[in-house]
Amino acid sequence: MAVTLPPGPEWVRTVAEVWDAGAALFPVDHRLPQAEIRALLHRAAPTVVQGEWGRTRHPTGVPAGPEVALVVHTSGTGGALKLAQFDRAAIDAAVASSALALEATPHDRWLCCLPLAHVGGLLVLLRAVLLGAPVTVHASFDPVAVGAERAAGFVSVVPAMLLRLLDANADLSHLRAILVGGSALSAGLRARAEAADARVIETYGLTESCGGVVYDGRPLAGTRARIDPRDLGIQLRGPTLMLGYRFDGEGTAAAFTEDSWLRTFDAGLLDPEGRLRVLGRLDDLIKTGGERVWPDEVEHALRDHAKVADASVAGRIDPEWGQRVVAYVVPADPASPPTLQELRDHVSITLPRHKAPRELVLVDDLPRTASGKVRRGRLL
Repeated sequence: MAVTLPPGPEWVRTVAEVWDAGAALFPVDHRLPQAEIRALLHRAAPTVVQGEWGRTRHPTGVPAGPEVALVVHTSGTGGALKLAQFDRAAIDAAVASSALALEATPHDRWLCCLPLAHVGGLLVLLRAVLLGAPVTVHASFDPVAVGAERAAGFVSVVPAMLLRLLDANADLSHLRAILVGGSALSAGLRARAEAADARVIETYGLTESCGGVVYDGRPLAGTRARIDPRDLGIQLRGPTLMLGYRFDGEGTAAAFTEDSWLRTFDAGLLDPEGRLRVLGRLDDLIKTGGERVWPDEVEHALRDHAKVADASVAGRIDPEWGQRVVAYVVPADPASPPTLQELRDHVSITLPRHKAPRELVLVDDLPRTASGKVRRGRLL
C-alpha cells in the first residue's frame, strides 16, 4: 500500500494497520508535484493507495512478495530512483540496534522532522510502531519549533537542518542525542554544535542498509564494514540490508558482491580500531593532475569561510589537468562574494594546494534532494 498522507500521528496507526494486514508499506512524499507522485506510483505499482481522500485500489498494481514489509525509494542522487525492499527482520534490527547504541528506552520521546518517505524519517516514526516509544511528528522542519520541543530526547536531522538550528540559536542542550545523517558532517559544524552543548552523533548508511548503521564511525551491533582494496569502496553486511530492488533483478545483482556484501558505492578507510572514515562517493572522485580529490573534504573547508553560506564541489573536464576542481558557492552576502583566490588560500590552510578549487561558480542555491543531499550532476 502506498501512503501519501502528510506527516502526522495518523501515520503510526496506518503503518500498524498495513503490517497487521500482512501488506507492504510504500511511503510517498505528499509534497511532490502530482506528476512526480504519479510517476512514482506507476513505477512502484502498489495495489492500494491511501491519501487524505481515503483508500483506492489500483487494478494494475502488483502485490509485493509475502516477505516484503517495506518499500522505500532511494534519493536519486546517483541516477534513476530505485525501490529498496525490506522484510520485518531488517526493520526490527535497524530500530533495535540504534536503540541499543543510544541506550534509548521505549519511554524516551523522539522528534520526527524529516520526510517520512525517506528511511531516516520513517525510522524515527517506526520507534512508535515497534517500541511503543512516544514520537512527536512535525509537518515540516522549523528550527524554532524543533528548539521548543523540550520533552524530546532524540532527533534525526541532516547537516543543513543542524546549521539552521544553530543559526536560530535553538537550545539543543536538553537533547540526549542529535543524529546527523544524509550527507557528511563537517568538523566545523560539529564543533559549533558541541560548543552549543549539543550531543551530535554522525551516522552513516544508505537507503539500502535501512538507514544509518554506523554511528561516529562505529558499526552498530550486527553490522560489519569492509573496504575493497581495489577502489576503497565501502561494503556492508548485517541484518538490516535490503532484500533487493523491486522489479530490478539486474540492479539487485549489481548492488551485492558474490559473497553477499552490500556495495555502497562510497569510498572509505578503516582505522586499526575498526572505525570507518567515509571519503565520498566513488563516482564523485576528481582526478586532477594525477592527484585524487574527494569533493566532501573540499566542501567542508569552503563552508568554513566567512563569505560562504553553502558550497559544493565537482570535477569538470580540463585539457591540461584531466579534471579541474570547480567550487559552486552560495555567497553569504551576494553583494560581496568571495573571490577564487580567497577560497584557494582558505582551502590551502587545511588541505594540499592541489585540492583547492581552480574555478569558482557563484550560485543562488544548490540543488538538493528532500533528504538534503546535493545533486552534483545538476551542477555541471
